[in-house]
Amino acid sequence: MSCLLVGATALALAGPTFTLGWTHSVERTAWEETWRVEPRALRLVAARAKGSGAGMEPGPGAVARDGWLWWEADLAVPALALAASGATGAGWRLCAGGRCRTLAAESGEPVVLRPCGG
Repeated sequence: MSCLLVGATALALAGPTFTLGWTHSVERTAWEETWRVEPRALRLVAARAKGSGAGMEPGPGAVARDGWLWWEADLAVPALALAASGATGAGWRLCAGGRCRTLAAESGEPVVLRPCGG
């Protein structure tokens, strides 16, 4: 079991990974990233997008599969700040263990994600 802080709330995850999804505010294209919770960091391990466009270039080695461009990634950060622009009509979708929730649906203060131990 892993623990992810979502703002001031601790979220118990059944496994070490979670997915963040959103709609790009300009291109209106779906984007999803798979993250792994580590003791002191969040590590981006894969990403996928329904297309490319302004600020949405796929990563190196991207392959087309099931209508998405998929690629592997390797980036560790101590925390993620998620903010809504108000231009997409929705916030971020955080999915883990078959359950999803919406974060930062309205523009304003960002929601910060970090490992519980970090």
